[in-house]
Parts: sequence; structure tokens; C-alpha cells
Amino acid sequence: MQTLTYIEKKPAQSLVIAAFAALYLIWGSTYLAILIAIKSIPPFLMAGGRFITAGLILYSWCRLQGEATPDIKSIGNISLSGFLLLFVGNCGLVWVEQYLPSGFAAIVIATVPLWFVILDKRQWKFHFANKQIIIGLLIGFAGILSLFAGKSSINFSGNKMQLISFFVLVTGSISWATGSLYSKYKKSNGSNGMKASIQMMVAGLASLIVSLFSGELQHFAWSNVSAQAIMAVIYLITFGSLIGYMSFVWLMTVRPPSLVGTYAYVNPVVAVFLGWLIANEQITWHQVIALIIILAGVIIVNFSKEKILPK
Repeated sequence: MQTLTYIEKKPAQSLVIAAFAALYLIWGSTYLAILIAIKSIPPFLMAGGRFITAGLILYSWCRLQGEATPDIKSIGNISLSGFLLLFVGNCGLVWVEQYLPSGFAAIVIATVPLWFVILDKRQWKFHFANKQIIIGLLIGFAGILSLFAGKSSINFSGNKMQLISFFVLVTGSISWATGSLYSKYKKSNGSNGMKASIQMMVAGLASLIVSLFSGELQHFAWSNVSAQAIMAVIYLITFGSLIGYMSFVWLMTVRPPSLVGTYAYVNPVVAVFLGWLIANEQITWHQVIALIIILAGVIIVNFSKEKILPK
């Protein structure tokens, strides 16, 4: 009966539109918000503060709703998924934006749906029996390889940190898909909100530990933090980590997964546009073509997968 959930419920159309707008625009704009925040706040300190704060707010809200804290085993499972998703995946992105444009980072992150197909071993029988999915994967990764070819604003050969950052991004994308699949198949007690709060607190704690041991605090002073950076962090906490995520969770219960997953097509477009418009990031036709190739592969994979998976 779970596959009929989004059919049986009939939420207000205005709420559905607002939730999709949150996914499309808010999640796409977080790349720029991160870029603004880390200009005067060290990356791991910023990410740690963001996730700890958002996690505590969401946990408190869940407790006020009468929800119980999950058992120890469930907390362990949730913590591992949170580490993979938000620490390796998202905090890695925060660190990378020191060296790579936010729009370029969004283009690489757009490959996450492709990693889902490759890493979801339980669905290999269905995924790799379909020629369209294989073609989509090849097209998607061809888009990634094309970022290394031709003229681009990214100089991989002359800047070691940019090359390292690229591989950190790819590793973070793989980790995001791995953490999502682990969370999906490793059943744990607790509501979606409670699980999300624990995931954020774990990621925040891990990020603060890295910040401490990497010496970020030695070079940090509150007097150097700009008002724009503070507003960016507040935006990431309230809109990115709370409103955006809860919109995603709610939409997954009232709309088909394939439709909700379209945020993966829109976010990089929004990120690239905002990076160019507000942060004056250079956009080359080469990067635009790479983004189009990657998104074409993702769309082919997602729609083909939706056709063949058992309901």
C-alpha cells in the first residue's frame, strides 16, 4: 500500500507548489549561501555550527510533539548514515567551495542520481537489464569527463588544490548516495524528523572536531565575521537544513519519487545562475554543455528506472 500513498492523500495544491519551490530554489541557492558564509567563517566551523543548531532545533521540536528518542542501536545506524550524508557529503562540499566555484561544484553534485544506480546492489538486476539506464550512465559520466577537456575556468593541471577538490566532490557524491541507501535499507526506529535531527547533530559534531584539530579556531575571530556571512548561516540553518529537508520528506509521502527527484535537475541550474549573477563566477559554454550532458544522463536513468522497478 506504500506505493499508493501519494495517490490516496490529496494535499492542498498550494502546499505542494510551495514544497517543490523549496526544493528547487532553496536547495539550489545553498551553494551560494555556503560560498558567502565561508568567506569569513572557516568551512568546518561554519558547517558544524549550522548542523548542530539545526539538529538541536529539530530534535527539540520532535520532542515537543511527543516523539521518543530512538533506541541506542537505531541511533548508531542513524549516526552512520548522517556521517556519510551530511559530514562526508555536505561538509566536503563546504570545504571544496574554498577552491572551486559554487556553480562548478553543483555540476559535479548533479551526478548523485547516477551513483544511486551504480551503488544500489539490490536493484542491479533491474538497473543493468535496461539499455536506457546503461546509456544514461555513460552519457552522465561523459559529461563529467568533458569538464577536463577543452577550455574551462577550472585549471586542473596548474592548481593542485582544485584537482584535489574535484575528487573530494566526487567522493562526497558517492558518500551521499551510500548514506542514503544505507538509511533506506537499514531499518531504524524514529520518525523522519527525529532521524534527520540526529543525522545533523552527528555531522555537526564531526565537523566541529575536524575544525578543532585542523587549527581553524586559531585563525578565527568573531570580529572578522561579516553580516553577510551571519545571514548566510542563518539562511542555511532555517531554509536549507529545516524547511528544505522537511519539504523533501513531506513530498515523498504525497508525490511519486520520480517527480520529487526532479530537484536534482533544477538545483545545479539555479546554483550556476546565482553564482554568475551574485558572486560573479565565470560560466563558460564548456561548463554549460557539460551540465546539459550530465542532466541528460540523469533524466534518462531516472525515467527508465521508474518504468522497470517493481511497484
